[in-house]
Amino acid sequence: MASLLRDPLFEISGQGPPPSKNFYFFAVTKTNVIWRWWKISVRAVDRHAKPGEVKESLQDFLHDTKLQSEVSLVFGPHILEHSKALCQGRYNYLELLSDSFILCIISYLELEDVGRLSQTSLRFRKLCESEAFWEQAVRQRCCTVSAEVASLAAEVGWRNIFFTSKLQLQKLISRRRLRLEKQQDGPAPGPAAK
Repeated sequence: MASLLRDPLFEISGQGPPPSKNFYFFAVTKTNVIWRWWKISVRAVDRHAKPGEVKESLQDFLHDTKLQSEVSLVFGPHILEHSKALCQGRYNYLELLSDSFILCIISYLELEDVGRLSQTSLRFRKLCESEAFWEQAVRQRCCTVSAEVASLAAEVGWRNIFFTSKLQLQKLISRRRLRLEKQQDGPAPGPAAK
């Protein structure tokens, strides 16, 4: 499984918390932790400050509370905990899978299991509630999906299409057709002025 790991294992960059304008980069590789910063300031004293970098082994980072507090301050405690887990060799292999691949796997689950899976993490909730998942579910459930149904799904959402009975779906499509025909015909002429 270790061969599935990409290098760097994790990286993030961004501006420091206000009022700081400094820019930070943090990465965890298979062997090191890299912390870089660029001082951005209008003060004359800081104009010629050079970027800085700290590169430590994974074990050194686990004992460096000062660097850990900087990472937590800039990127938040969640990022720090994730980084420490990576340094300790605790990898979340699901994080390495693409959303499209996970959606493919989820498509084989029963709806009840999809509901349970959506409660396990923020990422799974977003995937299980996504339009892409519900479109996939509708297309698997039906042999064919007409252009009218796809167009209606763009308006009301694929999840609503999935939970709509065939009779209700036919009514919605008929109403939509009538509405589109009225829009194409233009506004009805008003009463003649007297």
